[in-house]
Amino acid sequence: MALSSQRQSTARDMTQGPILQQLVSFALPLMLGNVFQMLYNTVDSVIVGNFVSKQALAAIGSTAVIVNMLVFFFNGFSIGAAVLISRYFGARSQEKLHAAIETTMAATFVLSLAFSVLGIVLVKPLLAIMRTPEDVLQDAALYLRIYFGGMAGLLIYNMGSGILRAVGDSTRPLYFLILTSILNILLDLFFVIVLRAGIAGAAIATVLSQFLSAVLILTLLTRTRDVYRMSWRELSIDGAILGKIFAVGMPAAIQSVVTSFSNIFVQGYINVFGSDVMAGWSSYNKLDQFIMLPMQSMSMAATTFVSQNIGAGDDQRSDRGTVIAIEMTCSVTGVIALLLYAFAPGAVRLFSPDPAVIRYGVLFVRTNVFFMLFNCVNHVLAGALRGRGDSRGPMVIMLSTFVVLRQCYLYFVTRYIANTPRIVGFGYPVGWIACCVIELIYAWHQRHGRLGAETLMNRDS
Repeated sequence: MALSSQRQSTARDMTQGPILQQLVSFALPLMLGNVFQMLYNTVDSVIVGNFVSKQALAAIGSTAVIVNMLVFFFNGFSIGAAVLISRYFGARSQEKLHAAIETTMAATFVLSLAFSVLGIVLVKPLLAIMRTPEDVLQDAALYLRIYFGGMAGLLIYNMGSGILRAVGDSTRPLYFLILTSILNILLDLFFVIVLRAGIAGAAIATVLSQFLSAVLILTLLTRTRDVYRMSWRELSIDGAILGKIFAVGMPAAIQSVVTSFSNIFVQGYINVFGSDVMAGWSSYNKLDQFIMLPMQSMSMAATTFVSQNIGAGDDQRSDRGTVIAIEMTCSVTGVIALLLYAFAPGAVRLFSPDPAVIRYGVLFVRTNVFFMLFNCVNHVLAGALRGRGDSRGPMVIMLSTFVVLRQCYLYFVTRYIANTPRIVGFGYPVGWIACCVIELIYAWHQRHGRLGAETLMNRDS
């Protein structure tokens, strides 16, 4: 059934028009949206670090890898859903498009409940694995329990916005994030400064803001007249479609979870240096997340662009879009890296005025920041491969480099060379560089050897 006659201006057909313009117009609001989404945790860190204590800042920083472990697993599921929805949208198959959307949202509600329970249960074991110091442990556990108790709002919003991105609409999710991010800042200030609720207040503010974003995205999906409208009455799980979603999404989910889990051990290497280094590492990680925004946004844009064009049968256009996306991402990230290197002390000072925290934060930033250019290739190329339906290749490569190689490096250097914060922090670039080299070789072989990565998705297009 054709979609063209029903498309509204909120959906973007990326199978035609100038490639650069399509990528920029899609990725820019997506990047701005990611900025505001990151403000949730970053604002928590800034306010807690300045108005509570450096131990509280270290607690939030050390919990990030645990939160990411479950959230990234769910995001892998959303990648599979987005690829399938983009493919059906590009192929103009309305019946399959609706079945994919209803299946996606029904599964989201089930997974949201499961993940909340799982997260709360795993709090103590994971903090123990990370060797969390006693002066940080209580705050970290409290923050995680509140966060996981209300994480359904985050997961529902992420999936709903993923559906919109799959059909080319990256603008309206941005509006919702701006609104809820402003609300989060106001609630953070109210709970932490006015009510003096400490780290619990920061967590509550984040949860309330995320629930509002979920309500807004569900309202949009159920009231739109566009082709991607969600019907509560038709909400059900189609086993065949769910299988296709997991076929693409599970490798990405496994890769994200295992990588995040391995970062718990990286955090363990950091934690032995004490709360000053932990807080400096936390500050660096927040800045690291910001510099990754262009590559993450362009990776999502590449996934949607490639998937729509593969669905439309235009393989050459998808290849050209991938190259342009990588070039643009490296250029933007290079400029950001230069600025961050130059102004590192001021950037770290946003999170804590403590001189020791600033010193270690600057150390981590200036050691790693320019190696982010390798990560640009990693993320954008992985997004393009997933757009073709190939999640296994990026999964194997990233697990081999981000997890196995990184852990081997940390084990070897800390025992046989030197155990210093700089050497531990350099474990990230070691994985990025190796991943970039291997992934480029893999992608070239796919393109010229035609391994048929998109076969799985094309069978039903």
